[in-house]
Formats: sequence, structure tokens, C-alpha cells
Amino acid sequence: MDKVEAQQVANTLRRLGIRGIVSPEDPGNPDGHWRVYDGTDPVTRRDITDEALAIIRGMSRKTGPTRGFIVPTSR
Repeated sequence: MDKVEAQQVANTLRRLGIRGIVSPEDPGNPDGHWRVYDGTDPVTRRDITDEALAIIRGMSRKTGPTRGFIVPTSR
């Protein structure tokens, strides 16, 4: 992920009401893996990527069609 993609992820998290800072795992290697953290300080931050993903998965299960038709199967 690059900085532009990380900003897109951060914007999406913010729109969904999920707290977190998107940052490289290794601050010295921006070409490496990126994660979601609870703060900006690399020494004290806590990785909350799994929590953010769980929230997003939970949101996707709660959403469904708001309009549509139920078509019964013919027997």
C-alpha cells in the first residue's frame, strides 16, 4: 500500500466511525505492510487492524437490501 491508498483506507474508516491511524508496520519501510493503529507513536501504539476488520465484517452482515422483491420459488 502506498500513502494515497493508506489515505483512502483512513478516510473509509473515518466515514464508518472506526477510530485508527493507518501506518506502515515498520515506520522506516513505507513499502512494507500497513496496519491500523490506535495512535501515531510507533513505541506506544497498539495494532487494532483485526478489531477494525471485525467491525467492518459486522457492519456488512447487518446491512442488506432495503428495497426489493421476494420471489417465491415455484413448486
